[in-house]
Formats: sequence, structure tokens, C-alpha cells
Amino acid sequence: MKITVVGGTGLIGSQVVDKLTAAGHETVPAALSTGVDLLTGKGLDQALDGAEVVVNLANSPTFDEASLDFFRTSMTNLLAAGEKACVRHQVILSIVGVDQVPQLDYYRAKALQEELLREGPTPYSIVRATQFFEFMDAVLSWTSDDSTVRLPATPIQPMAAADIVDNVVEVATGAPLRGIRDIAGPEVFRLDELGRITLAARHDGRTVTTDDQAGMFAVITGDVLTPGPDARLSSTRYEEWIRRAAR
Repeated sequence: MKITVVGGTGLIGSQVVDKLTAAGHETVPAALSTGVDLLTGKGLDQALDGAEVVVNLANSPTFDEASLDFFRTSMTNLLAAGEKACVRHQVILSIVGVDQVPQLDYYRAKALQEELLREGPTPYSIVRATQFFEFMDAVLSWTSDDSTVRLPATPIQPMAAADIVDNVVEVATGAPLRGIRDIAGPEVFRLDELGRITLAARHDGRTVTTDDQAGMFAVITGDVLTPGPDARLSSTRYEEWIRRAAR
């Protein structure tokens, strides 16, 4: 098939492009660096020309209220261009529990993206993933100083980017789900606990203090970021992954 991967130069997108290409598909990465602007529509028609599937992995440059405009405009433009190009399957990567956290602008923006896709003209699939292992560095940096990292005790079930890639590729090359696939890692952690594991693996001497007012995840209550019983669980465990990454 010919598959256009929007956001095809990012952490997930570049790996999706590589796996699809290795499997024999004609894969077109689409990003600002390749001349495609989702917000203006520039380059979209060319990037989608002849494509049977579009995988949308583009992300907002911010996590604040501006992300709502980004996902509204980009999804609207992509759906219109896809309909014009007779695309048969639109796929997006979203977040487990995204529709249960209206307190966060970014989560509301991703929920809006899902809604626009569901109401759009093209058969679709939504892959909802839990937090990436690779994002722990960013999480640790939000509320830290030279000696202490403050994190809430929010339950999460994170997974490796490579396992997310495998699921996105499988969905993109299959029939449209016309619904949602939840994917997650094999283990549930409290975020503060995961911070301690990460610092220990990196021989980082800072202390993690449990603070349920700290950082973006402080507004989240309960276990809404962990998936239900029907989720597909990956096999990569965090402590194995962080040991390899810390070498």
C-alpha cells in the first residue's frame, strides 16, 4: 500500500516509517521539514496523492490552550485533503483516558481530535496509548531542582515507544477499526515510584518527594490513565528498558 505518515520524522513517526517501508509499503513521511504544513494545508495534497492510508502522528508544539486550535485545524485540514485524495483509512495516535481529563488543555485537545475523526468522512482507527517510557525525563524536569524531584502518586501504566510503533503499524495495515484500540505496558506504577526507579537506574542522587500538587498530572484523580481489561499489553518492562537506556 501507499501510506502517508504525518509527523513521520518524530520519535514515533520515524520508526513507523521505517517499519512500514521494511514491510514493503510505499511510505511517505510528511512534516514541516518535508514541506507539509498541517495548519495552512501547504503540501498536503501532494503528500496524500495516491495514498490509501494516512497515519497522523503530528503533535502540538505546546500543551496549553493553543493545542486545541492546533488539533482542530490540523485534523480538519487532513480530513478534507484525505477525502479529496480518496484515502480509505485515517489513523491517529491518542492517549488512554484522554476523554476523562477535561482539566488538562492538551487532553481536551486530543479528545477534540478524536471527535473530529469519528465524525469525518473516512473510515478510521484510534490507537490510544499510555505514557511513553521515553517521556520520563521530561516529567522529572517539570518539578525538580538540584536535590529534589516532586511527583504525584498518579497511577500510570507506561510503555516503550517501540511497542507503540508495532501497534500503530499493525492497525495502519489492517482494516479500519471504526473505533479505539487501547494499548499499555505490562505494569502499573505510581508516578512517584517510577521517578525513584528512574533516578536509581541512572545513579542520580536526587530524592523523589511525593507531592500530589506537583506537575501536570497533579489534576488527575483515580486510575483514569490506566486502561481497561480489553487493552493490549506489551511485554517490555520499565526496569529492563531503563537499565538498557542507562548503559
